[in-house]
Amino acid sequence: MTDQVGRSDDLLRVSDDERDRAAEQVRDAFATGRLTSVELDHRIGEIFQATSRAELEPAIRDLPSPGRRGAHLPDHRPTSRFATGAFGGFVRAGEWTVPPRFTSWSMFGGGRLDLRNARFVSRETTITAVALWGATRITVPDDVEVHVRGVGLFGLFGKRAACQAEHGAPVITIRGLALFGVIVTRSGPAGNNMQR
Repeated sequence: MTDQVGRSDDLLRVSDDERDRAAEQVRDAFATGRLTSVELDHRIGEIFQATSRAELEPAIRDLPSPGRRGAHLPDHRPTSRFATGAFGGFVRAGEWTVPPRFTSWSMFGGGRLDLRNARFVSRETTITAVALWGATRITVPDDVEVHVRGVGLFGLFGKRAACQAEHGAPVITIRGLALFGVIVTRSGPAGNNMQR
């Protein structure tokens, strides 16, 4: 009888709340180093494609219960992982989902990376920015922790937005190289900005 009940529970269709809780569990496991970024993407995909509890369970079977997460952390996959402005420009702004690692290149061009209305898959995000005879402007939310560790070589890698935030806030690390180029980082409150 118990086996029959167990099997019937597994066949129940999964709710949005159950998917949300499972996604939070997977994100927290990634944030604490239990999962790689590849595993994170794979499991998030499994969770949001699951229609029954039996399909949902393998994504969280080997993970501990989730902890508290910040308002910046979402329940869905990253929007994009890379942006390039080569003899042109790029813009990533508005409501978009940032992966744990994002890379931008500006080469004889420019770009704007605006994270004020973005959501982050992980509590810790690394932005690698490279400007070769180009320029990139990065705008971060004013309620996250920011570390700027880039190098300017015959160029400028601005660090004015580096700041500490309250415990538990997402952490953004910006690193890279400005070679005969400029990368500036500034902070600001969430608001209307150009969509991606």
